[in-house]
Amino acid sequence: MVQEAMVELRSQGYKVTRSRRLVMEVLDKVDKPLSPYDIQRLLQQQGESLNHVTIYRTLDLLCRLNLAHHMLLTGGFIRCALSHQGGCHRFMVCRGCGSIREFIDDALCHEESGITRDLGFHTEHHYSESLGLCPDCYRKRLEKDSTYN
Repeated sequence: MVQEAMVELRSQGYKVTRSRRLVMEVLDKVDKPLSPYDIQRLLQQQGESLNHVTIYRTLDLLCRLNLAHHMLLTGGFIRCALSHQGGCHRFMVCRGCGSIREFIDDALCHEESGITRDLGFHTEHHYSESLGLCPDCYRKRLEKDSTYN
């Protein structure tokens, strides 16, 4: 994924800098949202150093290019799992284990655009997160609940 991100940076006219590569490498290794401070701590553990301003700026650029996402429910950042696919990216966040599943639904995107257009709003980007339980956590909860009944 890091190499794909570097290709995308270049294709959009951006340089592949040390800081951009380091931040993408950290995001690529972890499946949970990370704060800029988490990223800085993980880099320090690897013997690397970036200041917070550089990390924030790098994350901002990666999000604008759809190479990373800022998760609203958790406040952290994750790499985009579907960066090669256009459209509106959606997320299901498990409140049990913290897993995140990213998906694209063109029909939902078009429906939301129609609703906002009918209301006179000009949408530039759609973003949504659903909070609940993944199949494993839901099954575990049902099993736990059935032992108490």
